[in-house]
Amino acid sequence: MRRTFARLCLLFVAPPLGAALAQSSSTVPAAITAITERDLKRDLYLLAGDAMRGREAGTLDEMRASMWIAEQLRLTGVKPAGTDGSFFQWWNMRRTRVSTGSSSIRIGGRPLALWTDISPNGVVATELSAPTVWAGDGSDSTVDLHGKVAIATLSPPATAVKTAGTYSYEYRYATAAMFATALRFQRRGAAALILVADSVADTGFDAVATLRARGTYDVEGGVPRFRAGTVIAPAAAAVPVFLVRRAMLSTLRSGAETASISVRIESFDSPSVNIVGVVPGTDPKLRHQYVLFSSHQDHDGVRYVINGDSIWNGADDNGSVSVALLAIARAFVRQPGQRSVLFVYHGAEERGLLGSRYHAAHPVVPLESIAAVLNGDMIGRNHPDSASLMGIQPPHRNSSELVAMALKANALTGRFKLDSLWDRPTHPEGWYFRSDHLPYARLNVPALEYSTNLHADYHTPRDEPSRIDYAKLTRMTKWMYLTGWFVANSATRPAIDSGFQLER
Repeated sequence: MRRTFARLCLLFVAPPLGAALAQSSSTVPAAITAITERDLKRDLYLLAGDAMRGREAGTLDEMRASMWIAEQLRLTGVKPAGTDGSFFQWWNMRRTRVSTGSSSIRIGGRPLALWTDISPNGVVATELSAPTVWAGDGSDSTVDLHGKVAIATLSPPATAVKTAGTYSYEYRYATAAMFATALRFQRRGAAALILVADSVADTGFDAVATLRARGTYDVEGGVPRFRAGTVIAPAAAAVPVFLVRRAMLSTLRSGAETASISVRIESFDSPSVNIVGVVPGTDPKLRHQYVLFSSHQDHDGVRYVINGDSIWNGADDNGSVSVALLAIARAFVRQPGQRSVLFVYHGAEERGLLGSRYHAAHPVVPLESIAAVLNGDMIGRNHPDSASLMGIQPPHRNSSELVAMALKANALTGRFKLDSLWDRPTHPEGWYFRSDHLPYARLNVPALEYSTNLHADYHTPRDEPSRIDYAKLTRMTKWMYLTGWFVANSATRPAIDSGFQLER
């Protein structure tokens, strides 16, 4: 989403610098010159180019990108810090999806091809045989739906869908319209709801089918993403909902046929991986504490076509931070800090922060030895002088001393105007809760997230290396690096604010 600089940026006033910063060096180390725009651009074209096919978690493309990153760390001089002397921490993500092979849907004896003719709107097991009834747009409350499969036309969303945004307009329209239409059928006793797409949703049908077919993902034994009792989204209906193509309207609107629906669910494990490397510290005592730099190497992979392109490259999300960590590693190898520096690339972030949730629960070093987590997510777009720092203000701020270090580092490097809106709990995007610092913050590890925020190419095939502002990416990288340098060399580690409790 594009905004003018004046509207985007609100200058955040820094709190007084804490004792921890006063005890650390406030000068910029010579090794910062190891961070170059040329290296960042070269690496990002390799990591986020079409050859990596979007790096979708659980695929060979994610594995290929992970191997490439590990090799770059090795060539830089970073030591492996994963399991068994490797750069890798392997774990399984649990995938649950509708089984294409064992599910079947028939109406009036006619088979409907799953994901081609009809798409379930969720991962809901369904076994039923019931008569269909035509319900129009759902406004006629006298139509008896009890125990029947209601067939209805899709109603437009309750509020207008913005033209630009995540995925494609047609997909977001279809999703919002299904939710709005399903609300009309709550508590009317229908056994299932089949919605006939309008012209816009019909254009987005392939997008809906592609994304719904992937199912849901989780990781066993990981830090919970949400606190207990959190309601993720209100249920649109207590019945299974399906979307069919617009061309089926004339066939289905007569009703009075038998619908036989058998939707079966399958679950299986797919491997994913965290990439972990370390630059040992120079102080005999402090080297057993760690500054953790965090990114995620995955993105959305090869999906449906938008404007002739089906590779969702993820150059900004999160190739930008992934190559930034390589540049920061070069600087720390050239000039190590007193504390050790841990580089963690978390797998499957796009599937629900899975890699960071796993590593926070099973860290390769003791959790209490992690002095701070400096996470980045999308740091290469929007106005050249704007940026955000998540975890900078209550209720998300868990370490005022770490915030002070980050603000001092910004003053000495990027000098960005910091937009405080994105860190507020009232922000509609809930940005603080959507990246890999979150599991660590839940465990009371001082944590920040660096970002340059959303843009119109977010989660589309247009997020390509050619659209990155490399001068800005270089400044953001230096800002992250210098914050980490302050943490690595402070006499005392940044403290958790008294009474901090992470609540949404």
